[in-house]
Amino acid sequence: MKTLRQPSAGPSRPRAARRTLTWERGPVGVAVRPRAVAVVIVLSAVVFAGLVASLMIGDYELPWNDVVTGLFQAGPADAELVIHELRLPRALVALLVGLALGMGGAVFQAVTRNPLAGPDLIGISAGAGAGAVLAIMLGGVTTGQSTTYGAVPFGAFVGALATAAVIYLLALRDGTITGYGFVLVGIAVNGMLAACTRWMLARIDIDQATRATSWLTGSLNGREYTHVRWLCYALVILVPLLLAMARPYQMLQFDDETASGLGVPIARARIALLTLGTCLVAVATACAGPVVFVALAAPQIARRLTGTAGLPLLTSGFVGAALVVVADLIARTAFTIELPVGVVTGAIGAPYLLWLLARTNRAGKGG
Repeated sequence: MKTLRQPSAGPSRPRAARRTLTWERGPVGVAVRPRAVAVVIVLSAVVFAGLVASLMIGDYELPWNDVVTGLFQAGPADAELVIHELRLPRALVALLVGLALGMGGAVFQAVTRNPLAGPDLIGISAGAGAGAVLAIMLGGVTTGQSTTYGAVPFGAFVGALATAAVIYLLALRDGTITGYGFVLVGIAVNGMLAACTRWMLARIDIDQATRATSWLTGSLNGREYTHVRWLCYALVILVPLLLAMARPYQMLQFDDETASGLGVPIARARIALLTLGTCLVAVATACAGPVVFVALAAPQIARRLTGTAGLPLLTSGFVGAALVVVADLIARTAFTIELPVGVVTGAIGAPYLLWLLARTNRAGKGG
């Protein structure tokens, strides 16, 4: 077993106060900590409770025992309809989208070693939004009618990947990138893409613009089992690949010299991890639109819950799932009208971002 010192992904601390990261070889190269396991169990219970509450609460109220029974065996016909046809697909999409965003955000922050490297701030979500609006715009132009929106998820996915590639190439200096440079380039690209999106919205017809604007706020309304299946297919491929790279993921949270000395091929590992992180964010955004601040906040919350110096990958995913499930429940039931889930996560995440910026500024850490 080796004990290595790792700077946190958040603001810097005095050397004496820094914690150490314990690492040992295992199936995925990272030791399993009891506290992390306990946190995952608690988060799983929170997610399940949120799912049950989402199935219970609505215009048609259901008792919790009918919901739990209906999930695992046949129940009353009206409860079956409400649970399995109306509410369960949306709740499952919320869970899977949160899981993907949490893990994707952890990858970006770990690889760049910057807590501000969230997909919402550095342009990945903006790239997905621009790609989706472009798909709507081109669909309307080529058919002469309102597009069927079948190309929207594909446009969002391609837009996110293309944006990540551009940011990486622009931030690359002498074969490496810094977290500070990556964030600055991403913020600039984010502004450009936001302007392009607004221009496209001004060019398309009012029906397309209304639907595009609804998608851009991040919404789970009308989600079906088709979305659940596609998310499951993507996560079944991406999550095992990401877990297989758990050791490079941990080592890249050190400085490049330390990671290279430990045998990590830095350039290849960084590109592979950023590609997987981008795919996770792109898949989630393609299904639900840009659900903001989840990918930014989930890894930092997970780090504080587990008490680790680095960013725990799976725990970040579970935190993201809990955030989106609870936020969607609030968006659907807490107000007189149903709000997009992105509005709720934005309202919660904006104060968190201000706090994180203030804390980073006080510590004098840019990345």
